[in-house]
Amino acid sequence: MIHIQTFTFNSYRENTYLLYDDTRECILIDPGMYTGEEQNIVLKFIAEHRLKLVQLLNTHCHIDHVLGNKFIYDTYGLLPQFHEGELPMLAAVVSYAPQMGFVYEPSPLPEHFLQEGDTISFGDSQLEARFAPGHSPAHLCFYSKNDNFLIGGDVLFYMSIGRTDLPGGNFNQLKESIQTRLFTLPEDCIVYPGHGQTTTIGFEKRNNPFLTELVGN
Repeated sequence: MIHIQTFTFNSYRENTYLLYDDTRECILIDPGMYTGEEQNIVLKFIAEHRLKLVQLLNTHCHIDHVLGNKFIYDTYGLLPQFHEGELPMLAAVVSYAPQMGFVYEPSPLPEHFLQEGDTISFGDSQLEARFAPGHSPAHLCFYSKNDNFLIGGDVLFYMSIGRTDLPGGNFNQLKESIQTRLFTLPEDCIVYPGHGQTTTIGFEKRNNPFLTELVGN
């Protein structure tokens, strides 16, 4: 069974997820920690639970989801993994971070890029990478079939969807991604979004005002 620890970091209130199972191996998804205090929260949790961090993943490469990439690399020697199509998004962070009030330490680059359908393994657990562009050009979500949850990044939120007015965003593409890559998951699949509270696929099918037409309501 995968255990999920949620941390909410930086001024964007971004959700950083630490996933671990009974082997005590763990992975970190979208490290948004920025301040020393936020960094220490993650270090303390890993140490207190005697976890071994083995992988670093990014759903996409907007600033609020990659602020901690360099810190994790410096601390644990782990390079991030994300879809190659997100490289322009990552490269752009250096130029706009000062405008957003951040002192940004550039993220290292992956040795290995993730693709649609890739399996991410840690301990006795596995996640499937699902390609869901629209909020960003090559956004990935991470799905656990055995535990029936989705780490959704900024694709689908409680009663909302990811914004598409940023560079690389596309509203029609985002809706298609939700319809074909997320709404095909079980109704009771729990969605852990990049911001805000958890939700389920079924709830969003029935209630999300941006998406009711996708299920014929």
